[in-house]
Amino acid sequence: MNRALPAVRLRVPTHEDAFVRHRVFDDPDVMEFHGGRRAELSVHEEPTARRRRHDAERGFCLWSVLDGSGQVIGFTGAQPWEREWGPTGEIEIGWRLGREHWGKGYATAAARQTLERVVAGPKGVVAMVDACNSRSTGVTRRLGMRLAETFTIPASPHEVHCYRLDL
Repeated sequence: MNRALPAVRLRVPTHEDAFVRHRVFDDPDVMEFHGGRRAELSVHEEPTARRRRHDAERGFCLWSVLDGSGQVIGFTGAQPWEREWGPTGEIEIGWRLGREHWGKGYATAAARQTLERVVAGPKGVVAMVDACNSRSTGVTRRLGMRLAETFTIPASPHEVHCYRLDL
């Protein structure tokens, strides 16, 4: 049974969103597949400014996700994969939401909007998902992505699945 997805809006992050992200992501469950620990505010401030620049230059970035009431609940978007391992140079889509917003369709709704916004650019996108992250794997399935490769993170035992979607 397909349920209707919730209304979400994507916007270029504002300076204030760095403070919201700091608070929303100060949760070990949210950070389980992203280092597992809380980040200082400064870790959110510089990337927020960089995301605004990326949107102006590329037309996409990791946008803030707002729910129907206008509250920032996380982020989604696209960015080039810049690490030396994995799908270097390809466009990666990603998402992360505050814990209280999981399981309600927000990640899928926001990721679909991301795909609509980047469709004019790259010929395809990837999503890099920790092999144990069943919630994000579910989002990739709902987006129609396919498992293409498996990578082991350098200096770590963690496996990451690379899902692909041709646009």
